Amino acid sequence: MNLQNIPNIKHLESDNFFLLAGPCAIENEEMAFRIAERLVTITDRLQIPLVFKGSFKKANRSRIDSFTGIGDEKALKILQKVSKEFNVPTVTDIHESSDADLAAAYVDVLQIPAFLVRQTDLVVAAAKTGKTVNLKKGQFMSPESMKHAVQKVLDCQNENIMVTDRGTMFGYQDMIVDYRGIPTMQNYATTVLDITHSLQQPNQASGVTGGRPDLIETVAKAGIAVGVDGIFIETHFDPANAKSDGANMLHLDHFEPLMEKLVAIRQTINKF
Repeated sequence: MNLQNIPNIKHLESDNFFLLAGPCAIENEEMAFRIAERLVTITDRLQIPLVFKGSFKKANRSRIDSFTGIGDEKALKILQKVSKEFNVPTVTDIHESSDADLAAAYVDVLQIPAFLVRQTDLVVAAAKTGKTVNLKKGQFMSPESMKHAVQKVLDCQNENIMVTDRGTMFGYQDMIVDYRGIPTMQNYATTVLDITHSLQQPNQASGVTGGRPDLIETVAKAGIAVGVDGIFIETHFDPANAKSDGANMLHLDHFEPLMEKLVAIRQTINKF
């Protein structure tokens, strides 16, 4: 895909990787603006194209009492405000076909969760909005199988597609990134590596997903080194008290030094 098709995306001339980043879920306007302001400041300085990420609702919860959102339109309006205030594109997940047109009215990129990427009706509904579609590779799928998900979007006359690797299930409670899959999926579409979800430890007895945030830098460096087009990172100024996925989010204070290292790696690779 041509990233220029994403409205308001900046710094494409820098030849950097692009970034999908933000909190796991929109908790309120203040937190969204606080995170967005910091990310925009960092990415403007480092010339990294940014798409601000935030889920308007969380449908894939282990327990019925887990946080699912503050209200669909309320959260989507906050994403829209972020976009207008900071002149930055936005991305959010959708979980049902009926979500596609609703979310498309507020955001620039529609994301299909990994565990739903084989749901044809959902993928087609997203594609038919004309928005850029981010297809997350199922934890249970091979990189090669993602060509079929991509083809579903193409068959809807939508060429604005990216695919995102978020690790492959290894046993019951761990994810492993197979970096061989990145060049494979780049044959089908622009390819992103989801750093933080690749470090999830799902299926915990408590019903709350765990994670390995101590390995975020390791996985991110490796992804840039093998030439991934973009990276996806969830971040929060208080991960311990975040309402969703706090166990594997990057603390916002650590975001800038990590980006500096990744940009340096990318610049070195670009010399060869």
